[in-house]
Amino acid sequence: MKLVTKLYHQFQHLVHEVAKFGLVGVLGLVVDLPIYNWLVFNNPLVLADSGEGMLHHKPLTAKLISTTVATIVTYFGNRYWTWRHRERSGLHREYVLFFVLNGIGLLIAAGCLAFSRYVLDLHTWLSDNIAANFIGLGLGTLFRFWSYRKFVFKEEIALDEAEHTPAPDSPAELDGESTGDLPVVR
Repeated sequence: MKLVTKLYHQFQHLVHEVAKFGLVGVLGLVVDLPIYNWLVFNNPLVLADSGEGMLHHKPLTAKLISTTVATIVTYFGNRYWTWRHRERSGLHREYVLFFVLNGIGLLIAAGCLAFSRYVLDLHTWLSDNIAANFIGLGLGTLFRFWSYRKFVFKEEIALDEAEHTPAPDSPAELDGESTGDLPVVR
C-alpha cells in the first residue's frame, strides 16, 4: 500500500492534468458529435440514422467544421483550467500552435473516417461515429495530450521555488560556479 501511495504522490500532478484534459475533451466531444451528426445525418442526438444532412456526401468537410468549433471550446478549457499553472508564452503563439496541433489531430480522425467511408465502404451513422469519434478521436487525443504538454503549454511555473529564492544582488551571483558564500572573482 505504501508503494501505491508513493507512486500516486510522484505522479499526482500528471494524474490531475490527465483528468482535467479528459473532462475538457468530453466537453469538446459534446460539441463535436452533435454538429457532425446534424451535418451528415440530420440528427444531432446521435441516436440513429435519420436520413441525410446537408453534408451527407461530404463527411470530411462536416468533420472539419465540427472539430473546428470543438477546438475553440477546448482551447479555452485547456488554457484556463487544465494547464493554467503553466507559463504563458503569448496568446498568439499558443493559439496558433494549438490550432496547428489540433489540425494534425483532425487529420488523424479524418483519416480514420476516410478509411471507413472510402476503403471499407461503410456509410452508416454508427460506422462514421466509430471511425471518426471513437478510433480517430482516441488516437488524436493521445497525440494532442502529448503535443500540448510538449509544445503549447510548455513549462510549469515553479511557485514555491520562485517565492523562496532571493534575487541575485550582483552578476557574480549568477555564475554557475558560485558556492553561494562569496562571489567568484576572476
